[in-house]
Amino acid sequence: MGIQMVIELSDRQGTQTVLDALEAYKARLRASIERTRRRLSEFEARYHVTTAHFLKEMTAEDLGGNDLEYVEWAGEAKLLQGLESELEEVQSVTVLLREQSSYQADTAA
Repeated sequence: MGIQMVIELSDRQGTQTVLDALEAYKARLRASIERTRRRLSEFEARYHVTTAHFLKEMTAEDLGGNDLEYVEWAGEAKLLQGLESELEEVQSVTVLLREQSSYQADTAA
């Protein structure tokens, strides 16, 4: 079941502003995802294991007792999950534009 959200704007220019903001947000999410993936790749190269293996099998002691590295790596992995989930959600948004008179006629029926 989907959820609908109605945004009323005073003119068509406002519509473009909202659409541009949505696209800019998607672009920022994509850039954040790429940056986070690069950070994860650095950890993977340093310790010669995948992030999946790290999360499932390793402890801070496996990183030479470096608790900060462990927390950073785990945090980046968690951040990536959240960013990817948020991008997926934002990409699933469907935009339907109607003039207000059309909208009123549709809701009155």
